[in-house]
Amino acid sequence: MTSTPLELFWIAGSPFAWKVMLTLEVKQIPYTPRLLQASQGEHKKPDFLALNPRGKVPALRDGDFVLYESIAIMQYVEAKHPARPMFGRAAYETAAIWRSISEFSCYLQPPLVRIYEPLLTGKSREKAADVLAAVPEVHGELDKLEKSLAEKVWLAGPGITAADTTAYPFLKVLLRASIKDEAARHFDHLGLLNLKDRYPRLAAWMERIEQLPGYERTYPPHWRT
Repeated sequence: MTSTPLELFWIAGSPFAWKVMLTLEVKQIPYTPRLLQASQGEHKKPDFLALNPRGKVPALRDGDFVLYESIAIMQYVEAKHPARPMFGRAAYETAAIWRSISEFSCYLQPPLVRIYEPLLTGKSREKAADVLAAVPEVHGELDKLEKSLAEKVWLAGPGITAADTTAYPFLKVLLRASIKDEAARHFDHLGLLNLKDRYPRLAAWMERIEQLPGYERTYPPHWRT
């Protein structure tokens, strides 16, 4: 362990920052959260751009070392703090985890974003056609996840891994977007509100993550109001 805790720069509700925070909590690695206010453009100010010139979160500072891009940060903390591994021990475990992450990133994350971004930014009306086109893609992938959880309780192994902490935040943001007035006003058939009815195993998987020690520290504070 480093003598000085890691510093993680994040924006509440960012699924990219959230998956890093969940990983740090599961691995029980001490860190200092540095919450940036997106509404004030703090991620675009010179101090933060010196850490990440792309102006996006998360960014990690470990002493004099700075790293950005969420999956790179997850791999960095895994290599530096191998206890409670999130990327497997054996080669076949690591391969299964990366396959799950790759499948999620390639096939489910893009249509998820196409739905939740317009809903959260108030642009769903002008992007309604694309939102509706993304809905069957999302359900097709959620069906696959539901089936995969028939024989296991985690996505890529007998215990929680980086595959779980990668996927969960995006699904949680999607559910958050689905309860917005914007969703009810323009879309009455997203089919996401009654997750337990349509995807009971997936809902149980999300609940397991939400019961993890440290989960509450990762939860977006502005969602509590």
